[in-house]
Amino acid sequence: MSSQHAVIIGGSSGIGLATAAHLLEKGYRVTITGRDAAKLRETAESLAGDIAMIAMDAADLTCLAKIFETIGPLDHLVLALGGGDGGGPFASVDLADVKKGFEQKTMAHFACAQACLPYLSKEGSITFVSAVSAQAALPGTAGLAAVNAAIAALAPVLAVELKPIRVNCVSPGVVETPWWDFLGEEQRAPVFASFAARTPVGRVGRPQEIAEAIAFLIGNGFTSGHTLICDGGIRLGQ
Repeated sequence: MSSQHAVIIGGSSGIGLATAAHLLEKGYRVTITGRDAAKLRETAESLAGDIAMIAMDAADLTCLAKIFETIGPLDHLVLALGGGDGGGPFASVDLADVKKGFEQKTMAHFACAQACLPYLSKEGSITFVSAVSAQAALPGTAGLAAVNAAIAALAPVLAVELKPIRVNCVSPGVVETPWWDFLGEEQRAPVFASFAARTPVGRVGRPQEIAEAIAFLIGNGFTSGHTLICDGGIRLGQ
């Protein structure tokens, strides 16, 4: 696997970082990207293996062609960009926030996948990271559901259009990552406890578990056009 090059857009924290660490352990060569160059450098230095980094804002669509030219040939693209804009009750959610959610996450996923194509191996893969809001009926997540469902909808279409390149999606549930840092520690604990109580496995997820799901889709050459839901069962409406 040492000859396989995986590029992780949004690899400086959370699920992207866990995926980078997991793939490095499996012998992949990994390039991670992020907006904060200092944080990205610190992250790269904490990882063991053949790791490279490049600072970029995936939502800046004007720079993507140049970025992928700089990255060069790759075998696998993982789009692990976070995004929390667009949450709130449907009747009152700010449409500007919903639009921002699409711009920051959906359009960034779409544009990065498009920009990588001249450099992506025909035996390679693209893996989108959506969210279980696209599959679950959770009140207050209509905007988030729309953003993430649009991402998940890309997988089957692109699996056919870009064949033999494999295109898949992972849909995580509630996972303990820095995405939740907008809540203080005292607020976060009861929120996680509430989600855990509604999740059949009885807890929230760990980034490493989502990384393992992503690695499966990268490594399994007979899986394409699939959305792998990794949510502990919370979508089942407990």
